[in-house]
Formats: sequence, structure tokens, C-alpha cells
Amino acid sequence: MAIARPVVPGPESGEGRFPAAGSERSFAPPISETGVELEATLPPTSLGHPPSASAIADLKTTDLDEPSGVFLSPAPAPPPVEPSTRVLSGDVALDARFERMLATVRANRPADDLAIIRSAWIFCMQQHATQKRASGEPYVIHPLEVAQVLAELKMDSTAIAAGLLHDAVEDTDVTPEEIAKRFGEQVAHIVEGVTKLDKIKFANREDHQAENIRKMLLAMVTDVRVVIIKLADRLHNMRTLEHLKPEKQQRIARETLEIYAPLAHRLGMGKLRGELEDLAFRYTDPFQYTQLTTEVDSLRGEGEAFLHRIVSTLEAKLREANINARVESRIKRLYSIQQKLTAHQIPVDQVYDLFAIRVITQTEQDCYAALGLLHSTWRPVPGRFKDFIAMPRPNMYQSLHTTLIAEGAHQFEVQIRTEDMHQVAEEGIAAHWKYKASDNVSAADEQRLAWVRQLMEWQREMTDPNEFMSTLRIDLYPAEVYTFTPKGKVIVLPKDGTPVDFAYAIHTDVGHTTTGAKVNGRIVPLRHKLRNGDIVEISTQAGHAPSRDWLSFTKSSRARNKIKHWLNENQRARALEIGRKLLDREARKYKLSLDKFKTADFDRIANDYGLGGEQDLLAGIGFGKYSARQVLNKLEPGSTMAAEAAHTEPGAVGNTLAHMSDAVKRVFFGKGSDSLQVEGQDDLLVYRARCCNPIRGEEIIGYVTRGKGVAVHARSCPNVQNLLYEADRRIDVDWAALAPAVAGTKQGPKPTTYPVKLTVVCDDRAGLLKEFTAIISEDGTNIRSLDTKPSQDGVVHVDFVIETVDLRHLTRLTQNLRKVPGVREVMRVQKI
Repeated sequence: MAIARPVVPGPESGEGRFPAAGSERSFAPPISETGVELEATLPPTSLGHPPSASAIADLKTTDLDEPSGVFLSPAPAPPPVEPSTRVLSGDVALDARFERMLATVRANRPADDLAIIRSAWIFCMQQHATQKRASGEPYVIHPLEVAQVLAELKMDSTAIAAGLLHDAVEDTDVTPEEIAKRFGEQVAHIVEGVTKLDKIKFANREDHQAENIRKMLLAMVTDVRVVIIKLADRLHNMRTLEHLKPEKQQRIARETLEIYAPLAHRLGMGKLRGELEDLAFRYTDPFQYTQLTTEVDSLRGEGEAFLHRIVSTLEAKLREANINARVESRIKRLYSIQQKLTAHQIPVDQVYDLFAIRVITQTEQDCYAALGLLHSTWRPVPGRFKDFIAMPRPNMYQSLHTTLIAEGAHQFEVQIRTEDMHQVAEEGIAAHWKYKASDNVSAADEQRLAWVRQLMEWQREMTDPNEFMSTLRIDLYPAEVYTFTPKGKVIVLPKDGTPVDFAYAIHTDVGHTTTGAKVNGRIVPLRHKLRNGDIVEISTQAGHAPSRDWLSFTKSSRARNKIKHWLNENQRARALEIGRKLLDREARKYKLSLDKFKTADFDRIANDYGLGGEQDLLAGIGFGKYSARQVLNKLEPGSTMAAEAAHTEPGAVGNTLAHMSDAVKRVFFGKGSDSLQVEGQDDLLVYRARCCNPIRGEEIIGYVTRGKGVAVHARSCPNVQNLLYEADRRIDVDWAALAPAVAGTKQGPKPTTYPVKLTVVCDDRAGLLKEFTAIISEDGTNIRSLDTKPSQDGVVHVDFVIETVDLRHLTRLTQNLRKVPGVREVMRVQKI
């Protein structure tokens, strides 16, 4: 029996779009009073088997609690959905999930119209009926679980319907026009914003990722529900990541840590961010995740008993002081602990905020009253108090933070906030969801989205996807410094921001013309690091221009982008002039006249290089990206060859190179095995940049340097972000293919090795060095040098310079070293 589709009246009837969530007017649901029409079942083969026991067990948990330490607060059971409104698929477990989701929506938003959700679910089951996930489960489980996350975030019916349909355009034959016709323009706009750009071919995965993120953020500016659905989509994908191949797990987990978790943080969605980070940590560093889980579990029993004593004491004190508040406790999340361990090189039991108390009051005055009570009961740690109520973070997070010392010198952190502040901290922009008929959002939500609009303005100046992604990463996870103008206006800057960042935060022209600065009345250099409370005064001079050196110390994405844009515009004009002169000089050398070539000839050559036209070609020559001789040879084939042949002895190296204009340049390193290649170039020197020393297997990028050739950097190299403001100097490079096996043998030539520096942080004990060297030598790895640096606290830093073949070899070696008892961290040092 077929499932009934909803009938949506045409636009001439005025009913072509679904009403906004929460409005009084609603269209009739596509079911009868008895629900008979929708109790049809799909064929058994279309929905597969019921989910696993673990999947059903998930239904009993609160999905958005922090994975490594929950503030326990049981949620009330949602009311049951009336039998007459049920939409059945024929799969009992699947039906239970859908009814649970509907019940969650009704509990959180009782005024919302559920008809659009039911219609979207029917359409979703029809479109994904024959599809399976990597786990073997029916594909429809994924959009349903995304809808469940959205329901728990108290999103409106339009958002939940879009969540059910978010993969329809991408993975089925459904078009955005059909979505708009059936469910309205709002749903179609959201679905289109979430849909990936799979129809367009990109040069590499990084460009594809950058354009997908850019598209999503552009759609988010007009409707933030786009990014909330994307975050819910990513959360469920991370929960089921174990079914994918290890390489894909790593890639998706890294992307989650770099983009989606910071994006959730920027929108103030603390719960969702926490779960994303812990799930990603499990796959990006499984060994450290397992080790840290074991260490935290060993402290959990004692820690929970300690927290119970603190909570009991605090609750009694609050009652005595007549402060109406509730108290929660938690153990810090795993990923946050790992960040502390890496930053401070300390063991788990020395993390000062491993244990935390949260006091949730009714009023802001009670927050400060509770703070005074805490400080009179336990001794506060100097320098650990932060007032985010008076000075909220950019994502509108508000709370009082303090660290206290209890009996036995145990430290614990306390967060104090009101109920409203708590909801904002946990759910962020989703906490203030007020989409009604007018589609208005609050002023606080507008402030949260201001940085997105600003980023979208800057992205118009960024043609390079890598530059866009680097800017996004900087802007997503800022640590804030609060500074002031002489008139008292607050200017929020990233941590270690400088007077130049401050100047650009005021106005672009102020930044461009900055010549000096005073901080708290004292003259300071422009690279001076600003601190909380600094009063900054900027000195300017008309006609002054930005310096390239500013990129080495500015921190804010706004300042860096404005500086890069100015430099790029001015450098391009200079490169055009240089390129014209170089081409003219090279033409005279070969007795050629450029006057006989028309603009169309230059445009043809530019098109061969994938450029826009003559101007781009000349700029490329000026930047050193293209050889003037090669361009001449393309304009008049054979002209430069003949001239060189007349001046070169037969068999000479120069004669051989002259005939390699269309070949691939290979540069030899180490013991004679070819390592890097640049396509289409025969006279460019290629070398590995010493700042990051990339090794085979790492993603790399080439940067043309005048007079030195092509410097090859790892994409993760910090210097790449400073260099790529001149996109014309970027050039594609790749690792050359490995040499084939020698005839008569099964092995090829000995592979090229690369020097890599590793620092091992470990406990100082006898025999440790012997174990390290044994592991390295058993792996067939040569040790070039070794150095030990013991410290007073019983920790030793061991520095190895080893020879590695590729990234996989280095990863295997690092994991083996981490297994040695007493090892706290193994880090690769980029610069040797």
C-alpha cells in the first residue's frame, strides 16, 4: 500500500507555503481523523532490519550531555503523541524513534504545527527508501536522528522539517524547486544551504571543502538554521563514525575539530561543541584518548566523592544565606583535559579545573552574593577570577569563574550564572530561538552573527580557498583580550593582539596609516602584546602605508586580511611592470619583437596556464611563477630553442634542459631518489622549506620566491598563512611517484629519507633511553642526533633527530614511543 503524499494547494490559492512555526494559521495535515491513510507500510526490503541493540540503547540517553562528565539533571518525560496522528513505517524501532522526536518537539514547543514534520518524514522515507548507511542501517535513520538533535535544541518545525530533508537534494533526484513547492521557500533555502557542491569539479579536496564551508556560511547570514542543521548532521555522523574506514575517520574527525566544533563554540552551543570535540578526539589520537580515559577513570571515584562533599557544604551555606540556587558538579571533558596537558606539560592530577562546580541562581545579584559566599568559605587562587557577566564573550557567554582550594590542597573551579545565562551557555544561539511569523531574531543573536557577516564581507577579497579557510580557522576560536579607547569604548581583540590589530578594529584607514601607539600613556612598539584593561591610543600619519612585517605579529583576521589586500593590490601593480620588463628583455636576447604579438596571443598563452588574460600572465612572470623564456617559446615555438642550440655544445646539460619545456621538473634530495615535482616547469629550483621540513605523505604547497625558486611548505606550516596573501605566487607541487622495482628483484631503490626532530616528554627514570633507542632501531630507523634536558620536577625532554621515509612511518614510530611507560607526550618539532 503506498504512502499518501501531502497535497499542497497551488500559489493561486494563497496557501503555497507552509506557515511560519508558531503561527495560528496552519494547513490541514495529510491524514484522516483516524490516521488510516498514514498507517501504510513501506516494503520490508526498503527499510531493512531494526537497528542494533546499542542503537536502541541510545534512545534511553540524553544525547547532548557532555560525554566525559555530565551535569546530571534528569529531563521530564515528554508527553505521548496521540495514536490518531502517528505516521508508521512498518519498522517498530524506527516508528518509536519518530514518535520520540515528535514528543520532544511537542514538549519543547507545544504551539508548533507538527503537520509539516510529518509530511517531511513521509517524503524522506520515500526518497531514501532503498538507501543504506555504511553501518548497514536504513539511511532514513540518519535524517531522523538529525531531527531528534534539532528537537532537543528546541528548534522550530520548519528547521526540523529541513533537517529531515537535508540530504534529499544531495543524495536523491529531488530538486530544490520540488522542495520549495512541497514545503515552502524557507525549507528549500535551508536545505540548499546545507547541500554540498558535489556537481562542481574542484582541483583538490581542500578547495572543495573551502567552497562548501563558504556556501554554508553565506546561507547562514540570512538564516542561521542552516548552520545549526549542519552541526546536528555532523554530530550524528560523528556518533556513527566507527563504521567508516580509518583514513576517512581521521579526515572527518580533523575537519570536525578544525571547523565544526569551533563553529559551535562561536555560536555559544557549549553542549554540542563538547560532544563533537570528544568524539573527534577519539579518532584523531586514539592512543592518547584511551590512555587519558584510563587515567581519568582512575581518579573518578575519589573525584566524585570530593565533589559530593563540596556540593553538600555549598548547598548548606547557600540555604543559610537565603540564596536561591541549585548546584551541579562535573569532571572536565576529555578533549579539554588533553589541551591542558599539551599546553602546560603536566599530569592529569595537576589540572586545576579537572573538578568543577556550577552554581545556577535566579538573579544576577545572587551570582555576586554566591561568589562572596564561596570566597569566604574556601580560599581563592589569585589570578583565576574572571567576570564574564560584566564583560561577556563575543558568543554572548556570561558567567563568573573562580578557582578555589579545599581541604587537602585540592583545587576546583566554580562557574556561577543565572538560569538564562546557563541556557545561553549550553545551547547558544539555539536557546533564543524566536522564529515566528516575522522571522525576527534577538539583538543578542544578531551580535553572535555579526562576525559571520564580517567574514562574508572579507571573503569577497579572498579568491584563494586556502586563504579563506585559514582566515576562518583564526576567526572561529579566538581567545579574547578586552582593551579600551581613550574615550572608554571596549575593543575586543584576540589573545596577544597588538596596537595594529587595535587600529584596524577601529577603522581600516586608521590601520593603514598607523605609525605608533601609546598603551596606558607609555609609547610602545607596534608589536607590543596588549593585555586586559589596556588603554590604547593610536598615532597616524597621512600617506603612510602598511608593512609586510605587520603580518608576522598581527593576530586578528580583520587586520591580517586588510593588510594582505593592500599588499596584494600594490604588489600586483609592481609585478605587472616587472613582468613586462622581463619579457621584453628576454625577447631582445633572442632577437624577437613583442610588437608583432597581439593581446589575443597573450590571452591564448594565459589560457594555457589557466589564467584570466594578458594582465594575469605578465603578473605571473613578475612574481616569478612563470619563466619569460617559456612564455616566449609558447608565443613563437622553437624561437628560444634555436638560439640556445647555437650557443650550447652537443650533449651539454643546458641542451638537455632546453628540450624539457613540457616535461616534469624533478629535484633530487638525500641519497639520490627523486622527491618533488612541479608540472610544466623546467627551470625552477624546488626545495623543502626549512621552517616546516615537509616529508612524503604530508599535504604540501609551493610558493615562488624571487631568486630562490619554489619553496615547498607543509599545508599546516604557520608561515604559509603569511605567504599566501599573494595568490599569484602559489604553485602546485606534489610528491613524485616512487621509483619502480629494479629488474630481477622485488624491491625498488632505497627510498629517500627525511630528517625529523621528535621531542619526547617523559618521567625521568633509569633505562628509559635504552627503551627509546631499541624501539627506533627495531623499526629500521637511523638516529642522527640525541639530546636530553632534565628538569627539576622529575620530567625530562628527550630530543631525537631521526631519518624517516614518510608520514606513515613517522606516525607508526610516534605511536610506539607513546606506549613506553612514563611517556607523557611525543611531539614533532617542525624546525630542525
